[in-house]
Amino acid sequence: MARNLESKCKLCRRAGEKLFLKGERCESPKCAMVKKAYAPGMHGSAQHKSSLSEFGRQLAKKQKIKRIFGVSEEQLKRHLRDAKKKTGSASNNLLIQLELRFDNVIYRAGLAQSRSHARQLVGHSQFLLNDKVLNIPSAVLKVGDKFKVKQSKTNKTYFQNLKEILKKGKRTPQWLSFNLEKMEGQILSLPAKSEFSVASGAQEIVEFYSR
Repeated sequence: MARNLESKCKLCRRAGEKLFLKGERCESPKCAMVKKAYAPGMHGSAQHKSSLSEFGRQLAKKQKIKRIFGVSEEQLKRHLRDAKKKTGSASNNLLIQLELRFDNVIYRAGLAQSRSHARQLVGHSQFLLNDKVLNIPSAVLKVGDKFKVKQSKTNKTYFQNLKEILKKGKRTPQWLSFNLEKMEGQILSLPAKSEFSVASGAQEIVEFYSR
C-alpha cells in the first residue's frame, strides 16, 4: 500500500482526536494530543472547526478509519465490497472485516505495540496461521483460525520481553483467545459491535462510496 509519510502525531492532531497510532506513547503525557491538541501548521492553534458539508463529514470519517487501521484506498474499497456480499449491515460487516485483518488481530492479541508494528512483524514472517507461514497483513481471518508466533522466533529478545510485559495483564477482546505460554491464539467468534476499535464511521464510508 502507498505509505503516508506524514508524522503519526500530526495525523492525530489533524483528526482532532487520538487515533492510537504509536502504541504506549499515545497513553503517555508525551502524546502530541496532550501537548498540542490542535491542528498542525502555522495557524493550527487558531483554527476553529467549521461546520462540514455532508461530503466533508463522510470524507473525514473515511480518512479516520483508514488511518486507524492503516489501510489504503484500494484495500478499504475491497473490504467494503466483501462486506456488502455478506448478510446484515454493510457498515457492521465492514468493521468486522477490518477487525479480522491479520495485522489487527496480532495487535489486538497484544503481540505488537501498534497496528503499523503488527504489519511489520507479519510482513517479516514472524507468525503462522493454521500452522502455515502467512506474511500478508491484509488477510482477513475466519472464526476458528489459529495463529501463533513461529517456534524459531519465540526465543528472540522481543518476544521474551513481550511475555514479561503481557504477564502484567492485557485485556484481549472476547472474540479472540491468546495463550501466553504457547504464544498462540484463536479467533473464537465474529467481533461484537461493542468491541469494535472504532465506535462509528463505517456508515459514512458506505454512504461515501455510494455517491
